[in-house]
Amino acid sequence: MAEHGTTAPAPIDFPASGRRVFAIEADALAAVCARLDAAFSQACQAMLDARGRVVCIGMGKSGHVARKIAATLASTGTPAFFVHPGEAAHGDLGMITDADVVLALSYSGESDEILTLMPVLKRQGNIVIAMTGRPASTMAREADMHLDVSVPAEACPLHLAPTSSTTASLAMGDALAVALLEARGFTADDFARSHPAGALGRRLLLHIADVMHAGDALPVVGPDATVSEALVEMSQKRLGLTAVADADRRLLGVFTDGDLRRTLDDAQLDMRATPIAQVMTRQPRTIGADVLAVEAAHVMEQYKINGLLVVDAEGRVVGALNIHDLLRARVV
Repeated sequence: MAEHGTTAPAPIDFPASGRRVFAIEADALAAVCARLDAAFSQACQAMLDARGRVVCIGMGKSGHVARKIAATLASTGTPAFFVHPGEAAHGDLGMITDADVVLALSYSGESDEILTLMPVLKRQGNIVIAMTGRPASTMAREADMHLDVSVPAEACPLHLAPTSSTTASLAMGDALAVALLEARGFTADDFARSHPAGALGRRLLLHIADVMHAGDALPVVGPDATVSEALVEMSQKRLGLTAVADADRRLLGVFTDGDLRRTLDDAQLDMRATPIAQVMTRQPRTIGADVLAVEAAHVMEQYKINGLLVVDAEGRVVGALNIHDLLRARVV
């Protein structure tokens, strides 16, 4: 509450402030995008042709951006790492070989720490790509290639905190990484190999064969088995279903918990005498063993089912899985 005789401050419209930032930064990205030209192509080709790695360097906020760009490049097929330019001048420069391409970030293009390294890098034979907001800067002039990330305005109303400029540099780094990814023909499997841990790795690396029940754990009965015999098989294997297959294991149908409920509604049906072929579901949904496990989750969700049978190229049933298997594997 305001003191007597004073005026309470006007409430701040936080969403409006946030929207202004988004608008300013969107304009900045559009401006940088419009300037992508031959220099971008040359930078991509130099990184693609590098016999070594891409070494990203930068000070302050540019250093944080450079570290993120290095991580993105490394995870998308372009070997890369970050070196702090201050530490490089005190020994870490030995981490950079003559086979490496250097991506140097400084919005002003006048970072003393980076400029100190430029003669050494040039003498060593490194290709240096400068990413700055000033095409006439010292870094831009001395580098082999220059990527212009200048922005019309910072989102910071004081024009002090790097905001639009760091966003533009991050986007330029993403553009380089994705262009290189596409040039290398980098695939989801390649991506998974560099992300083996966590949910991402599980979704991209785990295949149906890794989670399905096979061999003695596979519930399967012949078409002449009775409903009662099928229930015993379902109870023992505890998957909520059983495959129905011929003597060569070619799939004929499936009998599920849902089929059982519908069967129980038929008072005239003798479960000990009725063959399972009479009440099974024919042409059930199936999946291949070499498919990613996440695809099984998509199929189950799409068709509102809780289990799937796994078949080979000849239609022989080789496995089965249910939603609980995917949950245990943390695919879903």
